[in-house]
Amino acid sequence: MTKRQTTTTTASITWKDSGVPVAEQFDDPYFSLEDGLAETRHVFIDGNELAARFRPGFQIAELGFGTGLNMLAAFIAWLAAGSPEGAGFTSFEAFPMEAVDIDRALRAFPEAHAVAGPFLSAWAEGARRFDLDGFAVEVIEGDARETLATWDGKSDAWFLDGFSPAKNPELWGEALMGEVGTHTAPNGTFATYTAAGFVRRALDAAGFDVERVPGYGRKRHMSRGILRP
Repeated sequence: MTKRQTTTTTASITWKDSGVPVAEQFDDPYFSLEDGLAETRHVFIDGNELAARFRPGFQIAELGFGTGLNMLAAFIAWLAAGSPEGAGFTSFEAFPMEAVDIDRALRAFPEAHAVAGPFLSAWAEGARRFDLDGFAVEVIEGDARETLATWDGKSDAWFLDGFSPAKNPELWGEALMGEVGTHTAPNGTFATYTAAGFVRRALDAAGFDVERVPGYGRKRHMSRGILRP
């Protein structure tokens, strides 16, 4: 592995020989060791049925921005859906990665890296709000347990992508999942790679009908759900 030191305000990264970045704070990789883009599409894009749901004004929200891979996958899906006007993506991230690390990580996924140029340029300049051909992106830095409560938006689809619940339980607690429910639009959905029982119970308590469905690759199960009326 090669390692690069960072400040306490940004993510501290260790690199596996395979090129996968690992968050030192949580000892957890940022994406699947098999194919992170394919996993993103299975879990978040298909799990929220975005291809059939994109419409003008559609809003996505996410816990855990990481490398921005999920955002780029959503952007690609939005383009494929005809770029409905007014779509947006808001993500909450406590330990933002530096642009050089994001660029290095995304090179593992040529399709995503090919459209990442404007994002990487904006990120390197310190911008946390930027526009990708009409797809508005905002990344809110800080502890989501504090920042989500003050967000004035509501999401049509949630990507719940914190690090493993066993290693990062703070991002999966009942209070935070309650805020996710509060900040979900009518008929809004969530999807996540985890099927941990306490996470599913917290989402049920937050107002979602939760189902366990087949996961990606070696992960037997994942979870998704829709907000109850």
